[in-house]
Amino acid sequence: MKSEILRSELMAKGLTRESLNEDPFKQFESWYRDALSTDISEPTAMVLATVDAEGQPWQRMVLLKMFDASGFVFFTNYASRKAVQISANAKVSLLFPWQALGRQVKITGLAEKVSVAESIKYFASRPRGSQIGAWASHQSQVVTSRAMLDTLFNQMKHKFARGEVPLPSFWGGYRVVPTSFEFWQARDSRLHDQFLYQPGSEKQWQLQRLAP
Repeated sequence: MKSEILRSELMAKGLTRESLNEDPFKQFESWYRDALSTDISEPTAMVLATVDAEGQPWQRMVLLKMFDASGFVFFTNYASRKAVQISANAKVSLLFPWQALGRQVKITGLAEKVSVAESIKYFASRPRGSQIGAWASHQSQVVTSRAMLDTLFNQMKHKFARGEVPLPSFWGGYRVVPTSFEFWQARDSRLHDQFLYQPGSEKQWQLQRLAP
């Protein structure tokens, strides 16, 4: 479906307390399917925010690779800036900016490394060039030129010319375990619909409407 058509329908319909699933993971899954069904670019892209040792927030786009009731998973170099910051402060936030649909999903939570087995499984599914690139790039480190980066890539390409490319010991996934969800739907006159899920009693989620 064209995103413009769906956006108009969603804005007219809006959000109500009754229309939302009591389980925010299931609500996210519904919106995620909507995003995948349209022509919007990079529907799996999400903004990951971390905080450094001086309290300075940092943001970057990463790709959601899997999710379930245990959390939202992305992969990176464990020596990258984001990974270093997560090792010191595991509190992070995610933002899915589906503006073409007039929607946003904001998630706060704690980031934890996935198991090595999960990282191996995903790494094996990547295109070979991306596997080699993971070995060649010292993510977030200063590189003097593009030529040097290309040289490192060619060296790794030669090193792994035969056989499978193994998982680097410095590369793997993080799972963000949510502590809150916010679902935002654009409406006319900037009177948007926004709902917050937070943990309640007896492992239930508490749902509240927020002023836009």
